[in-house]
Amino acid sequence: MEATVNGLLNGSNVLFLMLGAVMVFAMHAGFAFLEVGTVTTKSQVNAFSKILTDWAVSTVIYFLIGYPLAYGTHFLHPAGALLGNSQGFELVRFFFLLCFAACIPAIISGGIAERARFYPQVLAGALFVGLTYPLFESLIWGQHSQWLQSMFERLGGAQFHDFAGSVVVHSMGGWLALPAVLFLGARQGRYVHGRSQAIPVSNIPFLALGSWILAVGWFGFNVMSAQQVTGISGLVAVNSLMALVGGVLFALVAGRNDPGFLHNGALAGLIAICAGSDIVHPLAAFFMGGFGSLIFVYGFKWEQEKLKIDDVLGVWPLHGVIGTWGGIAAGIFGQPLFGGMGGVTFISQLGGSLLAVAYALLNGFVIYGIIRKVFGMRLTAEQEFSGPDLAIHSINAYPEERVK
Repeated sequence: MEATVNGLLNGSNVLFLMLGAVMVFAMHAGFAFLEVGTVTTKSQVNAFSKILTDWAVSTVIYFLIGYPLAYGTHFLHPAGALLGNSQGFELVRFFFLLCFAACIPAIISGGIAERARFYPQVLAGALFVGLTYPLFESLIWGQHSQWLQSMFERLGGAQFHDFAGSVVVHSMGGWLALPAVLFLGARQGRYVHGRSQAIPVSNIPFLALGSWILAVGWFGFNVMSAQQVTGISGLVAVNSLMALVGGVLFALVAGRNDPGFLHNGALAGLIAICAGSDIVHPLAAFFMGGFGSLIFVYGFKWEQEKLKIDDVLGVWPLHGVIGTWGGIAAGIFGQPLFGGMGGVTFISQLGGSLLAVAYALLNGFVIYGIIRKVFGMRLTAEQEFSGPDLAIHSINAYPEERVK
């Protein structure tokens, strides 16, 4: 009887986490369509190809290097040993956490779109997924977390809390992207004689589709971060929902009905809630998502128009800055004063969030600096003019139009 119950529990956990992995895997289609809808038509094939290639490379690298580095478990055993007594739970856990790791190059892809060389970025993504990301992951969630978390507990009064990756995933990806965007410089024609010249997006329906796919998959991202059936929480689900709609409604007003801000507002809300989704009140989640959306709307305008940083999809404010906000906000709205469950402090959340910023920037500048010196990062002026679809993949998104 006990063996039967354990078998059912193990099987339920494997199924639960596999469904979560598939939902987060589907989010990569969302990243692709969001980028395809935002870039010009001469860069759409490249966007799809980058994200799929990065996913494939990330899978191999994280299987062999990243996951063992983060959690101290490797898979170089016979297949029977990999199943073990838990029906292959560790394998499915790898699949689930791979989907998080592979978000890093997918996030960066949107910032460097339309002018980056293909293989140097694939190499950068492999280094981030194989080394940069899992090293930080090991300190927060993995095999070395006890050392860092005990330091936060000693100095800040509580461990650093990031339930579903506002900081570990999104902040990391956004801040890693910033050095690449700065090294690459602006796209041709984006700024002329110091004046901003907007480059229109190519396809609002594709942009919207990307946002919807990401939003649906995000419930796997957040809810299934419990990683076991017994840990599932309706609070996480409803907080994710409330943050999403808070992001949408705040962006609707602040962005003055702009569909780009509206659909990215949903993502801003979801990024903001990841860290504290298991401890805050749903009304707090609404405002956390709403404030995150304001960060994106005004941060994107400031980045593009004042700083003149051509971050095509605005991944630095969207993932980097809002991811940082999500980590800090968990330390504010997680307090019982705001209806939260407690167990967090502002000091620890601020410290962990800023540590991720410093770590990501250091890695980004070093890795992209070396790649730029050794391989080069940017397409030639002629290749950029013709577009990465033709320059890299020898076909555009609508080949029949070339025949007419």
